[in-house]
Amino acid sequence: MKLLVINPGSTSTKISVFEDERNIFTESVFHDAPELLKYPTTNDQMPMRKKVVLDLLACHGIKMEEIDVFIGRGGCAYSQSEGVMEIDRALFEDTRDDKGGSDHPAKLGVMMAYEWGREYKRPMYTLNPTNVDEFTPYARITGLKGVYRRAQSHVLNQKGIARLHAKKTGKRYEDSSFIVCHIDGGITISAHYKGKMIDGTEGAGGDGPFTPTRLGSIPIMEVAKYLEFHSPAELEAMCSRSGGFVSHFGTSDSNRIHKTKEEGEEHAALVWDTMIYQIAKSIGSMAAVLKGDVDAILLTGGLVRFDDIIDGIKDRCSWIAPVYVYPGEVEQEELCYEVLKVIRGEKRANKYTAKPVFSGFSWDAI
Repeated sequence: MKLLVINPGSTSTKISVFEDERNIFTESVFHDAPELLKYPTTNDQMPMRKKVVLDLLACHGIKMEEIDVFIGRGGCAYSQSEGVMEIDRALFEDTRDDKGGSDHPAKLGVMMAYEWGREYKRPMYTLNPTNVDEFTPYARITGLKGVYRRAQSHVLNQKGIARLHAKKTGKRYEDSSFIVCHIDGGITISAHYKGKMIDGTEGAGGDGPFTPTRLGSIPIMEVAKYLEFHSPAELEAMCSRSGGFVSHFGTSDSNRIHKTKEEGEEHAALVWDTMIYQIAKSIGSMAAVLKGDVDAILLTGGLVRFDDIIDGIKDRCSWIAPVYVYPGEVEQEELCYEVLKVIRGEKRANKYTAKPVFSGFSWDAI
């Protein structure tokens, strides 16, 4: 059985083809921010992203007709519980229409899987979209009545890494307490307690550290001043596509920025090191959420290939808990292996509810 795994990210498109558990190939194409900013919306990227997938398959001599199952990373529909989910028309439409209130390229995985699944009459699945919601009430409340923080993070990789680390250390994820940091084009830091992501930064919502493509947390009055001269659409783009390194340097290419830093350029050095500083601040806040009871701090994602990021976080945070590094991510394997369990009858797939996990507190109706 051949499974196509489609994983669009903020700076790349990654695909894998598995034959059962065997990985036939995995390849990723980097997209620098200026390329993606040519598209007014994420949905407008669909033809380009589909061509990337088709070209990669062609390079390996694989035709779409050979694919038995389509699996896409997801997000942007209404928030859901963790687990494998069947992709149906309702999920496709709500993903396309950003019913969950965010706009992240992960959505294109569900959209591509649905379109190709329908065309070739094959089953379609997703797993742990970016808006799996397991927040506690404390994590939701803000200082504005009726305005709530949302669960939006790299759930797929964070939970995959947390389960992997727990297994390696002879524990169950459901019995563990972790701070997990996904550090790449987008960055999210979450508190995991007994198998639930109880709090975390909303990476694509203007929350947490700034990143190669995102602006991160900014005092609200500074945002108000920005909006005096810029449109809400420009601000929204800064949250997910044109903030961070892109705003400072016109590129999301971390290799270029890091090389410039190493060459002694002051601006690049300060911005790069500030990103590390802000990651450490977010880790500290999650340690407070967990009341200091942290089994491990887990670093994952593409940017942990840079030693100074690892060293900077250890320098500021190793007093909290041991720091472990898992370079890259396990998203492709998680998507494949969990869907295989469903196909083999070992697990049941969730149905999309078309309703958010959280829709407000009782007093909101008053």
